Amino acid sequence: MTRTVAVFVGSLRRGSINRQYARVLEALARDRLSFEFVRIDDLPLYNDDLWSDGVAPDPVMRMKAQVAATAGALIVTPEYNRNVPGLLTNAFDWCSRPYGKSSLAGKPAACTGTSTGVLGTLGAQTHLKAAMDGLGLVAIGQPEVYLQWKPDDYDDATCTNDATRKLLQSFVDAFAAHLDRFA
Repeated sequence: MTRTVAVFVGSLRRGSINRQYARVLEALARDRLSFEFVRIDDLPLYNDDLWSDGVAPDPVMRMKAQVAATAGALIVTPEYNRNVPGLLTNAFDWCSRPYGKSSLAGKPAACTGTSTGVLGTLGAQTHLKAAMDGLGLVAIGQPEVYLQWKPDDYDDATCTNDATRKLLQSFVDAFAAHLDRFA
């Protein structure tokens, strides 16, 4: 059975390595998971004043409906100043409001990310995991993947490095099993 997963990518850059990384994970998960990439580039900055009778601006309502219709969430984040990019935080603030109507609460989730540095996105993922708990996401504990991006290891959405592909496949397999527990 294929489950649909909301995929949040924390970079807007056209050549984002985290978007490329998410596509690699999508290819590895294709037989079990369907990735629904969540558009977050058009969201206004969070402001309680923008809610009117439980309705927010159209891009927010579109995102909340998209996320609510999925079986889980995958967050693929770069690291900015050892933290999560503001655009992800903004998206999560909108998803979690109004109180009691979060589109994220109770969903099985995982986070990962890549950078060109040797620590991958360790700092960002550490902060993100704490935020995921506060958002009511049920995060997978293991395996953790802090991936150092090496462009020569990829051909489009295919990982050509055997060791890296095995690591990423174990992550995808564990995430799919995590989602199965909530079915």
